[in-house]
Amino acid sequence: MNAPPILIPHASGTNRDGEAAQAVRLSGGDPRIVHVNELRAGSVRIGDHAAILLPGGFSYGDALGAGGRLALELRSWFADELTEAVSAERPILGICNGFQVLVKSGLLPGPWGSARSVTLTENRAGRFECRWVTLRVEPGCRSGWLGAAGGVTIRCPIAHGEGRIAVADDSVTERIEAGGLVAFRYLADGPRPTSEIPVDAKGAYPANPNGSVGDIAGLCDESGTVVGLMPHPEDHVLDWQRPSGPAGNTGRPLFDAFVAAAR
Repeated sequence: MNAPPILIPHASGTNRDGEAAQAVRLSGGDPRIVHVNELRAGSVRIGDHAAILLPGGFSYGDALGAGGRLALELRSWFADELTEAVSAERPILGICNGFQVLVKSGLLPGPWGSARSVTLTENRAGRFECRWVTLRVEPGCRSGWLGAAGGVTIRCPIAHGEGRIAVADDSVTERIEAGGLVAFRYLADGPRPTSEIPVDAKGAYPANPNGSVGDIAGLCDESGTVVGLMPHPEDHVLDWQRPSGPAGNTGRPLFDAFVAAAR
């Protein structure tokens, strides 16, 4: 079976595209790192790819806020192509800065074009956080492609200063929860197997590294096609990447599901 081509857009300041490409390749995909200027020029098209992965880093140095400028470019230059990709159910995944881009462009949690009621802002502790966390792929998430990894626990690092999910009011949180738009949730910290983590475990700080409402680590849109998260599962797809603790709880199931959905 041919490896599906996975688009990994690169902008100045993006620095996790290599790790994202490795994770895609290990899961059987064909990663293609492409500068946004090539996409804008039309020499490479979004539509020529089976899926899109927006990687982490500091696109354009976060000069307009984390992911702000790249989010503007998505809306200004690629709105039609992204709308077509979502309609065709081509999976879209955003990690860290890529998640910030998806939220600030309005793709997450959507619907695209509506007034934004969710954002990502400064960590509650008021500082950059760089360490390992535990998160779970929410079993009730409405994303069809992510469902293959439902309930999986991932141990991976975070590295961000603006990762706190904030909402306009409590009704937005209720809509997100009731609609199955929570894709990932921070859990009580520790490299434990899934079976030992209670389903109602809470990730109060420091396990919830940024103070996100409801311990939410990632979201999906109402179509289930677009998914994003703040932690970096691409940095733990091989056992040797972990600093300590028992083997397992890697991010591979997430990328396996992502690539499988692109086939």
